[in-house]
Amino acid sequence: MKETSTVGWRPSAWLWGILAGTALQLHQASLWPGAYYAACALLGAVATLLLAHWRRPARWPDRALCCLAGAALALGLAGLRAANQASTALSPALEGVDLQVEGVVVAMPLPVAGGQRFRLKTERAWRDGEPVKVPPLMDLAWYRADHRAFARVAPPLPAAVDDALPLLEAGQRWRLPLRLRAPHGSLNPHGFDYEMWMWEQGVQATGYVRHGQTQAPALLASQQGHAVERLRQQVRDAMVQQLAPAGQRQAAEWARIAGVLVALVTGEQRAIEREDWRVFRITGVAHLMAISGLHITLFAWVSAAMIRIAWRRSPALCLRLPAPYVALWGGVLCAGLYAVFSGWGIPAQRTVLMLVVVAALASTGRQWPWYMRWLLACVCVVLAQPMALLQAGFWLSFLAVGILFASDRGLDRRRPALPQASPAARGLRGALAAALQLLREQWVVTLAITPLSLLLFGQVSVVGFLANLLAIPWVTWVVTPLALLGAVLPPLWDAAAWALRPLMAILQWLATWPHAALWLAAAPAWAGWAAVVGGVWLVLPWPWRLRLLGLPCLLPALFWQPLRPAHGQFEMLALDVGQGQAVAGADRAA
Repeated sequence: MKETSTVGWRPSAWLWGILAGTALQLHQASLWPGAYYAACALLGAVATLLLAHWRRPARWPDRALCCLAGAALALGLAGLRAANQASTALSPALEGVDLQVEGVVVAMPLPVAGGQRFRLKTERAWRDGEPVKVPPLMDLAWYRADHRAFARVAPPLPAAVDDALPLLEAGQRWRLPLRLRAPHGSLNPHGFDYEMWMWEQGVQATGYVRHGQTQAPALLASQQGHAVERLRQQVRDAMVQQLAPAGQRQAAEWARIAGVLVALVTGEQRAIEREDWRVFRITGVAHLMAISGLHITLFAWVSAAMIRIAWRRSPALCLRLPAPYVALWGGVLCAGLYAVFSGWGIPAQRTVLMLVVVAALASTGRQWPWYMRWLLACVCVVLAQPMALLQAGFWLSFLAVGILFASDRGLDRRRPALPQASPAARGLRGALAAALQLLREQWVVTLAITPLSLLLFGQVSVVGFLANLLAIPWVTWVVTPLALLGAVLPPLWDAAAWALRPLMAILQWLATWPHAALWLAAAPAWAGWAAVVGGVWLVLPWPWRLRLLGLPCLLPALFWQPLRPAHGQFEMLALDVGQGQAVAGADRAA
């Protein structure tokens, strides 16, 4: 206990400084020279080491110094990473010109209408025979020569998707004639930031394979590493072939189901059709229809339970290492392997890092309060991927976890025992308690994160509470386990598809309800954050009279109205839609 009390204030101030420094760097309008960031990181590291051995009572100046040290370290590290990535950007002189590029396919390709999209890790490039420098990672498209329509993401198709194109696989090395350009997104306010999304993934160029060139595409080698991606591709193709074989009458219907199951198993969210995404967003269950923290945590929990049972069967092994310790880290390892197989996206990284932090604290016996564990997990994620602070999923997931910790009043620990109850009564009581706990947690999370969803997406799912109440246990405990086990026993994919069909039908029905989702005007930042504070305030374990003070904080965001044209005037907006034109107008009669 003495150790816990002496380290309490110093780590917390330093961790908050890490978050503040990273946020400051991400909001810089332009990057500094790399030497400035290196000096900032070195200064923060030296200050951190000095303050770590500074034994004196906690005072506000000391906490401020610790916070500044962490902020300087984080700002320098994040800036160095950003500066290094910016140095690999595509030169404007190479945009729109014919290049020869050699590289390796590093991710499983995605079939699209008329072709396929893939990610290439470049090794060398030439322009008119002269070597040129191109970004190390790029997203490419390879369409048929006669393809003229705009490519639309389609459900994942089986292997022989198009006889006119070669079958791309992860690990292949190709020499390709390309035309490249820097990633460009639309400039509409409150829209999806495509350029930022590409930057987060380290992609600095997009392009397409040219047809009719002197040097045709050439396959140089196969299976050049990336075994996990090859395995993911094999599983994806096997799932689609099992569930929606080409030529069958109902293949299109089952392909939509297969797309959702592919996302649950391999993490390929682009396999889900746009219409299904619309339904998931309206019903508020989009977080379930891909590899989420909930799925990875469940996988870790089940793996740990199985490892504990198997380890306890050997007394010799238990004498070497305790079964709980082995199960704890075995579950974390299995969760990490599952996250790698799912594509190692940022949500998966975030969950695995959180599990590692919890396991490390439990193994060392440190009794840190919940907010310190929560904060440490946040910092580990931000240090590993600073751009996570700009992702909606980061804020939604960490807010949900923090709210569940903060609002936990320990009801189960204070519930009186019933020693004289029959086994049936205890079982019924336990099931009822679990159901009530699920209802409470779902209600608390929904109430707390709804204002944040409104701030981030401009919409609120009215049917989200009911939809999640049905979808969370069904997807978590039925659909996802069947889909994962199908990698070993393929017939279980059919069972997973049949289990998913009624849920999809219910979600589509809920999405057709009048006012199933509310789209509200984008409120200013101060109103949005006030609503977030109000939502959190309402679910904290305080008396209701105190909690109701959070309601006024919600009103500015809920009833915000944007400025309208004056009488006799009108406003016209030309929307950036890429290819084409779109104009929206608003007027107010005199």
